[in-house]
Amino acid sequence: MTYSSLPNALPFSTRVKCLVVDDIEENLIALEALLQHDDIDILKASSGHEALELLLQHNDVALALLDVQMPEMNGFELAELIRGSERTRHVPLIFMTAGSRDQNWQFKGYETGAVDFLYKPIDTHALVNKAHIFFELHRQKRALAHELQERTESLRLNEMYMAVLSHDLRNPLTAILTGAMALQRPLTDPAKAQVLAQQIQNSGRRMAKMIEDLLDVARIRQAGSMPLSLDTASMERVVERATQELREGASGRCIHVGKHGDLDGVWDSERLLQVASNLIGNALQHGESGGTVQVTVDGTAAASVVLSVSNNGALAEGLKTHLFNPFRERIHHPGRHQGLGLGLYIAQQIVLAHGGTIEALSDNARTTFRVELPRISQRSEGRGRF
Repeated sequence: MTYSSLPNALPFSTRVKCLVVDDIEENLIALEALLQHDDIDILKASSGHEALELLLQHNDVALALLDVQMPEMNGFELAELIRGSERTRHVPLIFMTAGSRDQNWQFKGYETGAVDFLYKPIDTHALVNKAHIFFELHRQKRALAHELQERTESLRLNEMYMAVLSHDLRNPLTAILTGAMALQRPLTDPAKAQVLAQQIQNSGRRMAKMIEDLLDVARIRQAGSMPLSLDTASMERVVERATQELREGASGRCIHVGKHGDLDGVWDSERLLQVASNLIGNALQHGESGGTVQVTVDGTAAASVVLSVSNNGALAEGLKTHLFNPFRERIHHPGRHQGLGLGLYIAQQIVLAHGGTIEALSDNARTTFRVELPRISQRSEGRGRF
């Protein structure tokens, strides 16, 4: 599993930021030229106040080089303010000065949080080497943090797997065993036998869907994104199949389909059927009772096709932040069968693997899921977020 596949993680980068503070413009230019590299961002400030503003704007600064003798706010005063903030107290500080080499001067620097003290004219070779040591330490710190996050997330997901096997699959399995035991007894009413057989079949389908979702998650974890089999496909046909299957169990709910433009492209039609089925099924399950589910497929654009699914009702505020996360917290509705919280996550992974986008839009009255796919999708490895 790659770091970029974690649901709540920021993409890992080897770029680092270095803050340089000096009241003389020529010194700033010289230090920037000295430290500049493709994976280093130099933040320049000509005063203590500018330095504090930059630290507020930029997170995760790897090193700060501070001139001691500056007007208004000297380097020591700036260091005390940096150390006094929880957000910046861990930034390594190196002081630069053309002043006295008195040890008391150095002690004052170390007391305010310096890790080193350099005198002007600065030995450029020593400065570059020391700076790059701190840059590398910062990269290693981030690498360890991302590895910890990976392992923590992997442990959480493994625990969720166990919870699924021990809880969610138990309910349909119990229904199957109970129905089978009832069928073993003599039944005088053939209609009752038919009902029991239907219950067993429905429970078996629920279990098969749960198992298939778990297998899809395992495939994403192994490959970094959803495996695809691309071929020419029709989004119109995909939506027709999804709505036809779902209308049978919609209990009178209306599914209205609107189609516009050219709906052909190069996609994995079976995976897109999963996307359409998940989104439409989600709208049927969570939309207001008796409301219409509106499905729109728009192929009027030359390079992309848009699928939109909307229903009456708003998303709960607390649900928006982790809507596409695997095993997200589910809102339990009495009398409704609950899934594993994987449907929207799997739909998102399929869309991302096609190079597309998916978003949820909601106001007080209506919720819409919008999927935009490039008309010709190209397989893109490692785009999943898990």
